[in-house]
Order: sequence, then C-alpha cells, then structure tokens
Amino acid sequence: MSVLSGKKILLGVSGGIAAYKTASLVRLFIKAGADVQVVMTPASKDFVTPLTLSTLSKNPVHSTFYNEEDENAQWNNHVELGLWADLMLIAPATANTLSKMANGNCNNLLIATYLSAKCPVYFAPAMDLDMYKHPSTISSFSLLQKFGNIMIPAENGELASGLSGEGRMAEPENIIAFLEKDLESKLPLRDKKMLITAGPTYEAIDPVRFIGNHSSGKMGFDIAKSAASHGAEVILISGPTDLKVSDSNINLIRVTSAQEMYEACHEHFNSIDVAICAAAVADYKPKFVADQKIKKSDAEFTIILEKTKDILASLGKIKQKQFLIGFALETENEIENAKLKIQKKNLDLIVLNSLQDEGAGFAKSTNKITFIDKNFAIEPMPLKSKEAVANDIINKVITHYEKNS
Repeated sequence: MSVLSGKKILLGVSGGIAAYKTASLVRLFIKAGADVQVVMTPASKDFVTPLTLSTLSKNPVHSTFYNEEDENAQWNNHVELGLWADLMLIAPATANTLSKMANGNCNNLLIATYLSAKCPVYFAPAMDLDMYKHPSTISSFSLLQKFGNIMIPAENGELASGLSGEGRMAEPENIIAFLEKDLESKLPLRDKKMLITAGPTYEAIDPVRFIGNHSSGKMGFDIAKSAASHGAEVILISGPTDLKVSDSNINLIRVTSAQEMYEACHEHFNSIDVAICAAAVADYKPKFVADQKIKKSDAEFTIILEKTKDILASLGKIKQKQFLIGFALETENEIENAKLKIQKKNLDLIVLNSLQDEGAGFAKSTNKITFIDKNFAIEPMPLKSKEAVANDIINKVITHYEKNS
C-alpha cells in the first residue's frame, strides 16, 4: 500500500504546457488511495480543463476566489483549503508562479492558498532551458527551499521550444515516486520492526469442536495497519479471523492454537523492536484431544483442561531491548489487576479494557481503554473507534522512542 493512501493532497496547477500532465498525476494519486483537490491559476485552464481534473479527482476544481457569474456564490476559502491538506504539490510550477511564491505576490487563489498552507509544500518546476537557468529563477528555487518547501527537480528532455535540456517537469510517475520516498524517509517508525498478535485462538477438543472466544481480531489488525502507516515493518501473528491485510509492510502469519502462536512469537521476538500482544489467547486447552469426532451419548460430558503457555509472560522473561505492550480485559478491580500484570509479566505498557464500559470488548467497532505504564502512570481515554485507539497505541510507541533517542 502506498504511503500516499489516505493522504489529503492539494494540487496546484499553474499555466505551463506541462499542465496537461496533471491529468495523469491526479489519476495516479487516486490510484494510490489519496483524496485530491485541485487549485488552478486562470492561465492553466488554457492547457487543461477544470472538467478533466474535477472528473478525475471526483472533487470540484477551484480557480477563482468566487464565481463571478453568480452574485450569491460563496467564496472559495483559501485558508480552509490550505488547512485541509496533508501535503500541497504545485505542478507544473512555472517561473511566474515560483516568483510569486517566493515573494508573496498574492494575486490569485493558488498563491493565496499556498501562503495559507500549514502542510509540507512540494513544487515541480517546468519551463524552458534558459528560464530554468536564469538567476531570478535560481533565486526563487533557493528562497522557496529556505522557506522549507521541497523541490522536485526538473528532468532533461525535449522542451516546448524545441530545445532539449533541463526544465522539463518530472513525469507523473517520477513525481509520485519522489513523494513516496520523501514521505517514507520521514515516518517516525521507519527503522522499527514490530510484532503484533491478534484474534482468538482455537483449542481443539476433537477434529470438529474447539474451545475459543469472541475476539474478531479487529483491534490487532488496526494496530498493525497504523504501525505500517507510520513506517514500521510489521509481523502480524493472527488466530482464526476473516480479516485480511493489504499493506506490503505487514507480514501476516496465520495460526490456530495458543501453542502455534507461542512458537511463532518466539521465532521472531529476538529480531523485533516492539511487541504488542493484542490477541485473546486461550488460558486453557483440553488436556486430551480426541482423534475422532466425539459422539453425543451421555447426558454429561467432562473435558479436562490444562493451562496454555503464557505468551506475554514468556516474552517478558526474555526481553532485552524490546518495548513490550500487553492487553488486559477485566471485569473487576481493573486497575489493580492491570498493575499486577505489568509487574508479573515485565511489561512496559498495558492497554486496559473493561467489559463494564459500554462500547468496549469483543466484536465491536469501538473501544474504551486506559493506558498504564510500568511506573503505574494511569491515562484513561474516551470511547473511540478501534482505528483511533490503534493510532493512540502507536503514538505511545513513537513517544517512547522520541524520549529515548
């Protein structure tokens, strides 16, 4: 999955012949999973139509502060557009537009939006060879980069004048690759490897029946997705669930029983930086497993259970550099039981769930948690979607490494 997936991208189009390439650029952004809005200068509409870009982006295209043909029209709020975006890309960025950006010459909606943007701004120059090398253009490049903007260098090739040389706007595919590489290099967990467990375990009674629980695995899968989106390489060990992953940074290992999950965790634990054990692992399993389906005969049936291996405790015993996070699902004395678990299992952080809280627990789209760290600092959180809770958990990991960097 592209690092651009889910990103809100504001594309600024200025008036150069390379504007025709923005149709392909918008299409590639959408294919990567981004949400795109387009701001055009009036001159750019001579090279590509707003209808084309609005159709491809599935959003209205903005080019003026208001609709001059409708006296009751609302203005296009450049501040709102600038605050909406996760990143802004100006492509093509002509010499004229670059000069306006560098000097704050705000005479169109694109420049007003640029000056209001709080997000990272990228620009892809496009102009003829002599213009690209002119001292005034080089001064614009320098000033804009000093302001913190990021330049996507022009490429060599045939230019509109018939000359060949530097000044050709980077091809859409190369712009996408540049953005992905730059964004990935800035992800806070880009050099971390994480192990995450998810879902239930099924403990066999016979070839047909098993002991299990109601865990859907959603919490663990959401944590894995959040970790990968922040740059981590993820090993996701999951018990039986219908959930799937689409991110290439997530290596999904499917297991069935607590023993299989135990073995998979220990196989990878020494190579990882962070372990988050979110699976609902069975505490007990049948001591004897029948080879054939047990026939229904007697009015009563007894199963002898024995303890499964405690995965979290076993990892706590051997951890060295790993940041170890566990989960606790309690019904009474929640805080005290969670604190005991931190000590007993040598955890750095525990995520406490209470079945007493409405909206928390198995098979729900929401969760309500309390963080307790190894120093017993308690941080209760409001009811949130499991996706938001996953982000909160990953933010705890990020904060840990920021404090210890």
